[in-house]
Amino acid sequence: MSKNKTHSGARKRFRTTGSGKIMRRRANKNHLLEHKSSKRTRRLSKEVELAPADNKKIKTLLR
Repeated sequence: MSKNKTHSGARKRFRTTGSGKIMRRRANKNHLLEHKSSKRTRRLSKEVELAPADNKKIKTLLR
């Protein structure tokens, strides 16, 4: 039987830590950054853990 492929869109958007947590980027950091404060853009730069409700779905895509 063939192997399951990793979802290529999910691979680009999420990463798994060594302990198994799934990390994601924050929204609002792509464009129109000039009028956003430096404090806000710094806060948006950090990765954050995925919400528990979405964990199961994303784990299947990254399998």
